[in-house]
Amino acid sequence: MYGNTIPPPPPVLQESRCTKGCGKEDFRPPVDKPSVSRLAQLAQELLDAALAATNRGEVCTEMTILIGPDGAIRMSAASDWPLDSLARDHGARAAFRIREQDGRVSVCGREGSHTCFLESRSQHAIAGLLFARPSLR
Repeated sequence: MYGNTIPPPPPVLQESRCTKGCGKEDFRPPVDKPSVSRLAQLAQELLDAALAATNRGEVCTEMTILIGPDGAIRMSAASDWPLDSLARDHGARAAFRIREQDGRVSVCGREGSHTCFLESRSQHAIAGLLFARPSLR
């Protein structure tokens, strides 16, 4: 999906520079939206990939993905460490955990102080719910 590396996201804190005045009224606070958007985008892509595998009938093993400051990707299966502790211990700039349970696939992501949680039911789980409904006669 990404190859071996992911380019680093834009810096979270951006310095505001002005050419005139440089007083309080000219200062614009840093914006962290690019970081949040990137976190949500990566989480959605991981959820889509996990759902595609599940919908093909593959077993979705719990997976933890760490992305280092240089964009290097480290993956490990079934880690029992909390995601934030694992990311901090490995010096990762972003961490994701993908799980499948009871027909639901979820992705939890962390990048700095930002978190993201996405969840969806697999096609098989949705079909099972539809066919399990009593007929409306």
